[in-house]
Amino acid sequence: MRRLILNTLVMLALGVSSAALAEDHQTIDSMSGADIARFTKLAMDCIPQEYPNKLNQLLADASQIKPPKELHPAFFGCYDWHSSVHGHWMLVKALKTFDNLDGREDIMARLKTSITPENIAAEIAYFEQESKSWERMYGWAWLLQLQHELLSWDDTHGQAMAKALQPLADYLSDRYIEFLPIQTYPVRTGVHPNTAFGMSFAYDYALTAQDQQLADMIKGTALRYYGDDENCPIFWEPSGEDFLSPCLEEAALMSRIMTKDDFAQWLSRFLPQLDDLTDYPPADVSDRTDPKIVHLDGLNLSRAWNLFIIANHINNQERANALRAKAKQHLAASLPYVTGDNYVGSHWLGSFAIYALTRDY
Repeated sequence: MRRLILNTLVMLALGVSSAALAEDHQTIDSMSGADIARFTKLAMDCIPQEYPNKLNQLLADASQIKPPKELHPAFFGCYDWHSSVHGHWMLVKALKTFDNLDGREDIMARLKTSITPENIAAEIAYFEQESKSWERMYGWAWLLQLQHELLSWDDTHGQAMAKALQPLADYLSDRYIEFLPIQTYPVRTGVHPNTAFGMSFAYDYALTAQDQQLADMIKGTALRYYGDDENCPIFWEPSGEDFLSPCLEEAALMSRIMTKDDFAQWLSRFLPQLDDLTDYPPADVSDRTDPKIVHLDGLNLSRAWNLFIIANHINNQERANALRAKAKQHLAASLPYVTGDNYVGSHWLGSFAIYALTRDY
């Protein structure tokens, strides 16, 4: 299933018609490395691009006014810190997933230049001087997702980078464990601070790293936040600049921390509308040159991966297939625009696309 969808991704990006997609039965193994390189090129181009740059920096004094590359020697490109982090994630994921990827040596060299012990030490130093809410939880989550991929990669260079990155992963794990007990209410927005998104990605890392304290904290907190939720207003979505679905982010997280039976009961209360999503079309993106409106392409992609996750955790096969069909509809609405020329979308949407097409659990 995942490989067929991945093939669909590349065909859409290359402008293949819907009719051709319906008739295609190839797998990802038959595609060229050049096909996938259209997506990795987005990260390869933006990771070393220092400007334009949105630092979102709280200045204590003039000594902290420095170029992005000095402040963030590992993750200075791609417009902002979190986009640089998930650009690195996308390159690691591509190397792990696609054996025939073009430009493997260049990609590996780029990753090894960024993820060094010295650069990661500087990133930790920046966290220690910044507001404790800096990049909470979106950037934290992507950093842990990057480390999740490195730790699970059977590659000598990958393991060396995992060792270099681990101190920052440990630092952010501690931040989660410190913060979640004092955040009384979850953030239910459709943009960066969404709590369910932040915990989902951290949960992947916790399982891979065998960070039991973090895993237990996320499970307990999710049940505290969401266990009694009912009737999520999914048809109120989206807001005008969402790239996450608050309802689906929450449901996908709960699907992973609950047993299938418990999740089925919870889901029937939380999203009774899920049996009929005919009035749940992909978001319409009216202006892809607008940095906020283009968020809606990301929403279509994140909706897709969450629908896939939910489908994989329910027992009713007919219902699961309907959710997967709706996920593919959302993918088809935005994938052709992932390789666009506009930097406001290209610096981050490639990562969302690859994540949507490789998330299979």
